[in-house]
Amino acid sequence: MNFVINGINYHVDIRGNGFPLILLHGFTGSSATWAAFENKWSMHSQMISLDIIGHGESDSPEEISCYEIEHQAEVIYSLMKKMNIGKADILGYSMGGRLAITFAVKYPHMVRSLILESTSPGLKTALERDERQERDFRLCELISDKGLKFFVDYWEDIPLFSSQKRLSEQKWLAIRNQRLRNNPLGLINSLKGMGTGAQPSWWDELIKIEFPVLLITGSLDQKFCQLANEMESDFRYAKWKVVEACGHAIHVENPEIFATFVSDFLAKIAFSKENGEK
Repeated sequence: MNFVINGINYHVDIRGNGFPLILLHGFTGSSATWAAFENKWSMHSQMISLDIIGHGESDSPEEISCYEIEHQAEVIYSLMKKMNIGKADILGYSMGGRLAITFAVKYPHMVRSLILESTSPGLKTALERDERQERDFRLCELISDKGLKFFVDYWEDIPLFSSQKRLSEQKWLAIRNQRLRNNPLGLINSLKGMGTGAQPSWWDELIKIEFPVLLITGSLDQKFCQLANEMESDFRYAKWKVVEACGHAIHVENPEIFATFVSDFLAKIAFSKENGEK
């Protein structure tokens, strides 16, 4: 299904009929990221998988301001309004997790719970953000100068994804082919507009979030385990789950346990709401 928001076309995949669960993929991903979880999650949730701007079948406009993370939070707000959704569970992975936190900070009244896989609230200092933007700009040059295939080859080989080399060839090729279907301009502008260095830091806002939060990281991803440890302390109502022998993308490397963690968390949220608990 397609929605036009501020003149830009967004592709949204909708499955199931339960409480709304908005699903936000990572950089170079798409709504197809979540298709494997339909059998389990559509039993309890209406899965609303968005192709974030510059990815999948959504548009890749030239105007970089369209990609800014706060602007994309407004897009989720508009999407929910168009679908007559007053409140939803929000699940985000990596880049999608940063967008999920941004939406939760800007529109807390529209969030029932937050599920964050391998996510950060941004970088704490201006110096860190400037340095990260410089690195992201170099990635942009790599895409524009060498092409999408060269970039995907490079991206698959960074240490963050080293544990994915243990995946079956079929699963690895499916992920690779999905990455190659992205628009190079969309990826470039996504890095410039909503990269980690481009977004505000939300660290000081975490304490204000008053709904349940689930943090999920892989034990091999030490950087994001450390971030989750800090975030768990800052959120008021957070639980942190570590999946052994997994790296950054738990939903790819161990989809069964990832699906179970999410389902169990949402079941507890639903039960507590039915019984008048916080």
